[in-house]
Amino acid sequence: MDFATLLQVLDSTVRLATPLLLACLAGLFSERSGIVDIGLEGKMLAAAFASAAIAAVTGSVWLGLLAGVVASTLMSGIHGLASITFRGNQLISGVAINFLASGLTVLIAQDWFGQGGRTPSLMGSGRFEPITLPFAQALSGVPVIGPIYAELISGHSILVYVAFLMVPLSWFVLYRTRFGLRLRAVGEAPEAVDTAGVSVVGLRYAAIVICGVLCGLAGAYLATGLQAGFVREMTAGRGYIALAALIFAKWRPWYALFACLLFGLLQAVALRFQNIDLGGITIPVQVMDALPYILTVIILAGFVGKAIPPRASGEPYQKER
Repeated sequence: MDFATLLQVLDSTVRLATPLLLACLAGLFSERSGIVDIGLEGKMLAAAFASAAIAAVTGSVWLGLLAGVVASTLMSGIHGLASITFRGNQLISGVAINFLASGLTVLIAQDWFGQGGRTPSLMGSGRFEPITLPFAQALSGVPVIGPIYAELISGHSILVYVAFLMVPLSWFVLYRTRFGLRLRAVGEAPEAVDTAGVSVVGLRYAAIVICGVLCGLAGAYLATGLQAGFVREMTAGRGYIALAALIFAKWRPWYALFACLLFGLLQAVALRFQNIDLGGITIPVQVMDALPYILTVIILAGFVGKAIPPRASGEPYQKER
């Protein structure tokens, strides 16, 4: 693999890791508060459809982004209502969110646009365009450093940079603020937080809202940044991979960044190298498509070690009277 090909693979890694990273951080806030959320897939899917649909109708990608965040947050609200207010089973609620989004997006898309469950292709102001960073053109001729800056660091849409900035911001919020301390405490010992006079329900709903916003950004990026419109099931299991990355990262923001980059790299390699010929034996494209998911299972089974979730994770809290 030459240097130019390596840059292309790494560039694809960054783009493919972005929705995973946003969804992974979304799950991080939710699960740190004690709410298990396997509905990340459904929230991303709802956000992808809403952002693409509104962007197609209005011609504004920013209105599409807002619509995606609202749709995802509404899905989060449903999950919060079921798992926090009514103390229902969080896993079942998450599965229901996924099924609801899967069917509803296609139904509405077909009713609105009549294109087989997809939205019209987005163009111009209807999608996020790449941003050229300062001095990218001037430095492009500098050996090694120039191409890395001009082709790998520069040239991404704004949501890519937002996703990577969310990593230190999430770390700061969780580990350097009173809100973050209370949020982590709710996930470990909600009864102690309640005894201290802090609302367990309020903190968990706050985490659910943050989760919804981040999933909204992830879904909007899929439809208006990575691709140019919504197609059926376009999340393609990214929500589940984000959960796997979260476990791999052991519920820590910086580890989540590296885990998502790893899974993004696996996807980039699978997309780059199709129909590989090994001495007369051709590896089918289906095998390469399945490779990221296969390696995800192998990594989780063999390399994660003991991953201990927050102690109150998945347990509804009922205030003692």
